[in-house]
Amino acid sequence: MKLLTTTTAAVALLAMTGAALAQNACATGKTIEEGTLTIATGNPAYYPWVLNDAPESGEGFEAAVAYAVAEEMGFAADQVAWVRTSFDQAIQPGAKNFDFNLQQYSITEDRERMVDFSQPYYTSAMAVLTTQSVVDAGAEPTVESLRTLRWGADANTTAVPMLTQLIEPERDPLLYGDNTDVTAAMQAGQIDAALFDLPTALYLSAVVVADGVILGQFPPERSDNPDNFGLLMEEGNPLRECVDAALTSLNESGRLAEIEAEWLQETTGVPVIE
Repeated sequence: MKLLTTTTAAVALLAMTGAALAQNACATGKTIEEGTLTIATGNPAYYPWVLNDAPESGEGFEAAVAYAVAEEMGFAADQVAWVRTSFDQAIQPGAKNFDFNLQQYSITEDRERMVDFSQPYYTSAMAVLTTQSVVDAGAEPTVESLRTLRWGADANTTAVPMLTQLIEPERDPLLYGDNTDVTAAMQAGQIDAALFDLPTALYLSAVVVADGVILGQFPPERSDNPDNFGLLMEEGNPLRECVDAALTSLNESGRLAEIEAEWLQETTGVPVIE
């Protein structure tokens, strides 16, 4: 019985090793430096995408995704090298000093004319931005509670139809020309809440809106046109097929969903509004 168990374990180990070698074979000759996967992030990189501006720790949503993709492609953690780029610099056409870059890049037709993207690794949810005083007054992450709030929105975004169709507030939302006016109205006490994609809401609550709070987030499938984030690569990069294969595997195994739950729900404490 013991011999059978040992043999079974050995076969499983060989299968895992074979799978890793197969993935690594896909990347052979396609990375900037042979045997190394060079990944770029922002300078600096922000929470919750990267914790403490240290992507090499693997902590934070995008840092964790990067190492999960690398592992699926057959690269050990010590075979990953990090470089830094600005958001705008990386998205310009031309040669890159990285194999792929992740900085919350939405996949758009205009950008795909200049660079390549992987399949999505994250579909952005819409989140409710408010202030601590509104929460202290009793606002809760339920649709029923949201209906009673005074809403504002950028008139040019998909937040308006989502507000009217999904939340159906008791009072018509106040419409503004851009997001700057929306956040100014919130700080002036003219509105209680506004809808933003989760990455924007995280930034606004931490940097722009005094006492900003994210009350909750809607599942991405409840948005009409959610942003899809992709790993950015040089146009025509042959590594793209290997990256997509890795992401497909991570999706099918549920690993991507686990990383999202750990770093964008549990770590940020943003509840899901059902």
